[in-house]
Amino acid sequence: MKALLEKIQQKVSEIAELKHIDENWGQLDYYSPNMPVQYPCALIDVQQVQFTNLGKDITKKPLQRQIGTVQIKITVANMRLTNSSMQAPRRQKEEVWAIWGIIEKIHQQLHGVSLLPNVSPLIRTSQNRTLRDDGLQEYEVYYSCEVQNI
Repeated sequence: MKALLEKIQQKVSEIAELKHIDENWGQLDYYSPNMPVQYPCALIDVQQVQFTNLGKDITKKPLQRQIGTVQIKITVANMRLTNSSMQAPRRQKEEVWAIWGIIEKIHQQLHGVSLLPNVSPLIRTSQNRTLRDDGLQEYEVYYSCEVQNI
């Protein structure tokens, strides 16, 4: 899983608008004067892995081999300090809506891409909004893939 996370982080780091890319360890809920992230950010996490058995391979350790169906969550967040009402200046609206461009760029970098030889292409499966009361705009984008012969 570590190699997969590193490859995802590498691909997402090609997006110039992102100021912080890291594994998600709860940084967005870490309320401190020294915030552990800069915005906009993308936080990557293995949300869930379900395993099925392939059978035995006496040349490998462990002998019993598996396929893992991996669900990866990418949390995209930005500090939102202004509104996007019809009366708002155009530039202000574009700043507020910038997160949608970042989400699309992440999708272009990851969807359908196979990052490692034993990993199927990443496929976007869903997207959720997290409503927060602290001024952060937060979306979770989920991708899945299969890791074979592990």
